[in-house]
Amino acid sequence: MKPIAPVTLELHGIRLEPMTVKHAAELAIAAEDGELWKLRVTSVPAPGDEAAYIDAALRGQQEGSRLPFVVRDLSCNDIIGSTSYHDILPAVERVEIGYTWYARSAQRTHVNAACKLMLLRHAFDELGCAVVGFRTDNFNFASQQALARLGAQRDGVIRHHALRRDGTVRDTVMFSILAGEWPEVCAQLEYRLSPHRPPVKGLLC
Repeated sequence: MKPIAPVTLELHGIRLEPMTVKHAAELAIAAEDGELWKLRVTSVPAPGDEAAYIDAALRGQQEGSRLPFVVRDLSCNDIIGSTSYHDILPAVERVEIGYTWYARSAQRTHVNAACKLMLLRHAFDELGCAVVGFRTDNFNFASQQALARLGAQRDGVIRHHALRRDGTVRDTVMFSILAGEWPEVCAQLEYRLSPHRPPVKGLLC
C-alpha cells in the first residue's frame, strides 16, 4: 500500500479537495443547509465549532490516521459537505471512509455516489488497498442500507463503542469491501452514475 497523501479528486462535477483551515466559513454554510448538527447519528460541526472540527481533522492527518476532504459542487462552486479517509492502517493495507456528511440540498442526488467512486477508486487502484471499511451508527438505518446497496459486506457490530454528540453511547455497525470485490462495486457505481440512468437516490453514508 502506498503512503496516503493529500490529493484532489474530481468526477461528475464534484471535486474532493484536501481540507484546510480556510474552509471553515464554507463548511458552516453547508452545515446550515438542513441544520445538520442537530442530527444524532452524524458528526457535523455546530455553529461556531467549525475551527475545532477542522483542527481535529488536521491533527488526525498529521498523525497519519486521517485524510479529510471538503466536497465542492463545481456547478455552483460551493462546498456542500465533507468526507475522509480514516483509521489508516498501512501494515494491513486498510483504510476506512467516513466522517461523511452533505448539505440537505445535496442529499439524494448523485453527489455521494460520485464521492464514493472517487475515494474507492483512489484507494484500490492508486494506493493499493486490500480492504476499505465503513462504520455507522446502529440507528443510522439509511446509511446501513446505502452501504449494502453499494456492495459493501456487513462485518458485524461493535457494541458500546463510541460516544454520540448527545452523550449516549452507540453500537457501531461495520462494513467493508475487499479488493477482489472492487471491480463489481465499481461497475455498479459507474452504472448508477451513467447519464442515461435516473438520479441516484439513497446513497447516504
